[in-house]
Amino acid sequence: MPPESRLLTPDPAGIAAAAAILRAGGLVAVPTETVYGLAARADDGAAVAGIYAAKGRPSFNPLIVHVADAAQAEALALFPPLAHVLAARFWPGPLTLVLPRRADAAVASLVTAGLETIALRCPAHAVMQALVRDVGPLAAPSANASGRISPTRAAHVLYSLADVMVIDAGPCAAGVESTIVAVDAEGWRLLRPGAVAMEALVAEVGAPLASAVTATVQAPGMLASHYAPAQPVRLEAVTAARHEFHIGFGPVAGDASLSERGDLAEAAARLFDLLHLAQASGRAAIAVAPVPNHGLGLAINDRLGRAAAPRG
Repeated sequence: MPPESRLLTPDPAGIAAAAAILRAGGLVAVPTETVYGLAARADDGAAVAGIYAAKGRPSFNPLIVHVADAAQAEALALFPPLAHVLAARFWPGPLTLVLPRRADAAVASLVTAGLETIALRCPAHAVMQALVRDVGPLAAPSANASGRISPTRAAHVLYSLADVMVIDAGPCAAGVESTIVAVDAEGWRLLRPGAVAMEALVAEVGAPLASAVTATVQAPGMLASHYAPAQPVRLEAVTAARHEFHIGFGPVAGDASLSERGDLAEAAARLFDLLHLAQASGRAAIAVAPVPNHGLGLAINDRLGRAAAPRG
């Protein structure tokens, strides 16, 4: 199927076409404020299996379920008081809550990968909002081959996945995935840094509980090697060798910069764009300048660390 024939418009006609595909058990790549997601009905086991097949995703890695509002979310999960506070403050938006799954939750077992918890997010993007209100909760990991660079533009999806329709709504505003926190009666834990800064969470609900060391994948994006280009990635690189594409930041110019002025929000929005650019550069390796490890820098360095990790 030619790439241009796989694009849908982000208007009522395009959204209606996407909704029809989803109701029929198909997959659609959908823009959110973070990255493009590969969506399927969360209650359709065959459709969810199609996500794993399209991405080549390990079956033990759970999926985020996107909901229209807290009412849809509470039909799927038990909400401790702290979860209500977080949802009221950060939804709609780039915060995913990992909560105890209701026994009667209408989700396919593949969505939770055998866990007793479920990952839920209420997205702010108007296109994804329209779809979840029309079709119902949607399972939607990032719309790319598993472990590879996340897509922040429709073109990234077309390059990474074959035969999937894509709603093209331009570049994603945040450019880095959602923050994931686990919430229970005892408190909250950070599972994955993301577009909601740690400092904002602490300001709202206090310090997190100490996290126990575990080898179990509890939420999406926790695999050691993830978000990875085809080439090896070297971090903390103030200079680069001739065979390396150098991604700069602040005073380190590089071949292309995450943010010449050292702005972490701009760097987060450009991160996956520049990793895609570096991957396509023809250079044998990628080097990335140091990025401060605070605010959104925590999420950026998390993604870079997984991109640079040894491949399994």
